[in-house]
Amino acid sequence: MNNKFKLLLAAVVLVAFGCKHKVENNSLSLSPEAGTSYKQGDKVNLKLHYANDSTPDSIVYFIDSTRIASLKDSSALSVKTDTMLLGPRVFTAKFYQGGKSVDASTNIVLFAAKAPEELTFKVIKKFPHDTSAYTEGILYQDGFLYESTGGAGSDLRKVDLETGKVVQRVKIDPKLFGEGISIIGDKILMLTYHQPETAFVFDKNTFKLIKTFINNVGVEGWGMTFDGKKIYFDDSTNRIWFLNKDTYRESGYIDVYDDKHAIDSVNELEYIDNKIYANIYQKDTIVVIDPKTGAVLQRVDMKNLWPSKDRPAHFDDDGNNVLNGIAWDEKGKRLFVTGKKWPYIYQVEFVKKTP
Repeated sequence: MNNKFKLLLAAVVLVAFGCKHKVENNSLSLSPEAGTSYKQGDKVNLKLHYANDSTPDSIVYFIDSTRIASLKDSSALSVKTDTMLLGPRVFTAKFYQGGKSVDASTNIVLFAAKAPEELTFKVIKKFPHDTSAYTEGILYQDGFLYESTGGAGSDLRKVDLETGKVVQRVKIDPKLFGEGISIIGDKILMLTYHQPETAFVFDKNTFKLIKTFINNVGVEGWGMTFDGKKIYFDDSTNRIWFLNKDTYRESGYIDVYDDKHAIDSVNELEYIDNKIYANIYQKDTIVVIDPKTGAVLQRVDMKNLWPSKDRPAHFDDDGNNVLNGIAWDEKGKRLFVTGKKWPYIYQVEFVKKTP
């Protein structure tokens, strides 16, 4: 009886000890507080909080499901944000004990490290532009502008820059609304508006339709550009998606932020000298974006290019006669901008804004 009593007492102690040290999800918390904002370059100090009488075998930390570190105790973990993508980032700590684990998570919002440099412009030259063209995207290559238009009669066109005359054109299905374009080798890729929706691949020289495909990435199809390796396109939000240049499948994304907030309605895109230039829909503003992180590096005030007060009252009944269209002449180092149904293509140069 004596030995049985001792064994029973030992078992009770072990059970009590195990219960005392067992960690439940609701007993864990991870700091910093969810929703805390940081700027790129700041350090985030992660700390898992749990009962003092609990002893982990290990604590493993993750950023957006990617493992970043493992600790043996509740020591704070300092995480660098220098190369981290901007926007919401989720941190998770897994508390391992006895072959089992429980999780605690938190999230932060990461903004650009500093405010964008403020720029304005000067006009170098003006070229005629078809005022019936509801411009969605423009490109410059081989001495010509390539332009996509939206609305009724959406089309893809090749335009003589000096005269503004259309020298080649193909109309798309009238049920569809044309959007951004990109030249990829000897092909032109053209998006349409609502997703999932048809996207077109045309032969660059003949404008013959090569194929169509369903592009169901993102919310809608808006602007597009190409850096020689991957396609970038946006979808009405602050997100810029990456597409494989051969398969047109999604391969990643960045979210566009300045030092204070998300930059929504990113529209027409152009890739220039390792940066993305973008119109902001319904604003006379162009932003210059770091394609690796989504940070807004520069902001260009374009409101005096063709002031609203100078536009005819009847110019566009739906109010969409907005700045939209950026094209880059790589060889000549010329930058062109225009708007929906604007009478001119403007060759401009960006300059520092004076107070």
